[in-house]
Amino acid sequence: MHKLIPIIHVVAKTGFLFSLLLLAPTLVSYLYLDDVFYAFATTAAIAIGTSAAIWLATLKYNRELRPRDGFTLVFLLWVGFAVIAALPFYIYVPGISFTDAFFEAMSGLTTTGATIFGSLDTLAPSLNFWRHMLNWLGGMGIIVLAVAILPMLGVGGTQLFKAEIPGLNKDHKMAPRISQTAKKLWSVYLMFTLITFLALKLAGMSWFDAICHAMSGISLGGFSTHDNSIAYFNSVSIELVLMAATIVGAINFTNHFYALQHKTVRSYWQDEEVRVLITLLLGSIVLVSLYLWWKDYYTSLADAFRFVSFNFVSIGLANGYANADFAKWPLIASLWMFFLANILANAGSTGGGIKTIRAIVLFKFSLREMMLLLHPNAVRTVKVNNNHIPERMALTVLAFIFVYFMTVVLFTFLMMATGLDFVSALTAIIACITNAGPGLGAVGPAGNYALLSDAQKWLCTLVMLLGRLEIFTVFILFTPAYWRK
Repeated sequence: MHKLIPIIHVVAKTGFLFSLLLLAPTLVSYLYLDDVFYAFATTAAIAIGTSAAIWLATLKYNRELRPRDGFTLVFLLWVGFAVIAALPFYIYVPGISFTDAFFEAMSGLTTTGATIFGSLDTLAPSLNFWRHMLNWLGGMGIIVLAVAILPMLGVGGTQLFKAEIPGLNKDHKMAPRISQTAKKLWSVYLMFTLITFLALKLAGMSWFDAICHAMSGISLGGFSTHDNSIAYFNSVSIELVLMAATIVGAINFTNHFYALQHKTVRSYWQDEEVRVLITLLLGSIVLVSLYLWWKDYYTSLADAFRFVSFNFVSIGLANGYANADFAKWPLIASLWMFFLANILANAGSTGGGIKTIRAIVLFKFSLREMMLLLHPNAVRTVKVNNNHIPERMALTVLAFIFVYFMTVVLFTFLMMATGLDFVSALTAIIACITNAGPGLGAVGPAGNYALLSDAQKWLCTLVMLLGRLEIFTVFILFTPAYWRK
């Protein structure tokens, strides 16, 4: 237990900082006079007081983190932040259970976008703002924000950064110091958020809707201020802006950084991950649009392209918006969209899933193994973006993808054991592990997760966290070797 105390000390520090963020929705509540001021103020007082007390009580245990500490720290931070984020819902919303409040908070922070609220149009503005703010903070990772600030508090951030940032190569840095890297990432993230906000306002959204959807759009969070999601606006221009924001959020942010730094978009197409994303996405949109039009699901080809394009970009890139009830489409079209959600988001993006780079590596090594069966003495190397991929990395990718899909299988069976039908169970788990949001069946775009039982909601909540932290970060905590000296 004494090994956890230094980690708990850092959790208290970052919890204190996270608590200060409650000032933003508190201000919104004050401006809109929506009566949630008390809930946010109470939450802030509890969180700040508790964090400060633990911080001071563990002060003598302050030390530099070891690499292995990062896994425990990130897990505790995400759970702790979700508890703090859940309190305003729990305090203010009449009759809400802690299960529902925690589900909503974890869904927000992990950018899943699954909701238990069935009356978003009448939800207090400050609570709606808080939901979208959680999306935005979780998008790039509240941990990365803490990494940029923690050095001022005397805590190194490298261990947090490696455990939090998803992708294949976590040692790649854009700046010599990890805090500088985090700040550069956040500056790019903030810039795209502001651009999306202004574009949505010009496209016809209100100021409030524009800032909320800008935060959930660029973060691939998928929360909306309306029950009908983007279908509420019925605006092609708004849909185009959100599609662009979703694609930006699904591309590795280091690509954005270099494109801005060198003032060229050539770097995007030079990246194999981006080429695969665009090719698979466009090809799927064209084929499914033609298929739905041919099957008379849409009377005009233009409508087919409009609705298929938006939903394939949104769900396929693990955002979660919807402008149509895609649960009414043929199952093959909907399930292909959910399959894409597992592989299309790039490493270093705000998306979930296994990431495109891992799919590319696995595909190329599979081709190599088939070639070696035919020519056992041949020497063939696998390259991605002209970089040689070592065998050790291929084994890591293979292990991750195996554990990823076995997690989907296991939790699908667990959901079915609690009484959920197969399609609802499978798509709910895929939507949660990819952080995509809506599924099919009982959790389709026309409904939400409110009808699930408490046991099903806790299973989904755990899967959201596993998906966001890329499974191994959580699973490693339950191995005996991790806790040995």
